[in-house]
Amino acid sequence: MEDLNSSARMHRMTMTNRKNCTVNGVNDVLSFDIHEILLETEQGMLMIKGDDLHVSRLTLEKGEVDIDGRIDSFTYSDAAGSGHKSESLLSKLFR
Repeated sequence: MEDLNSSARMHRMTMTNRKNCTVNGVNDVLSFDIHEILLETEQGMLMIKGDDLHVSRLTLEKGEVDIDGRIDSFTYSDAAGSGHKSESLLSKLFR
């Protein structure tokens, strides 16, 4: 039954003591290093910032990511909305 609902995964985050985090509803990992992880989720782009960050487990089939390290912030952005804004700005510049 999970396969039937895979296109509409629930997005959930669980964090323990700002050191361990599990994120569900992940579509893709766009980039990561020890200071920043950028995920594409069911709810938009998610940027996780911190120090000594590691992706300890990644299962894209299930849409799950486990992260270890010191987590300082989570920031969401709407990927579709930001793309339209930058296109309209560029089109205005080149008129």
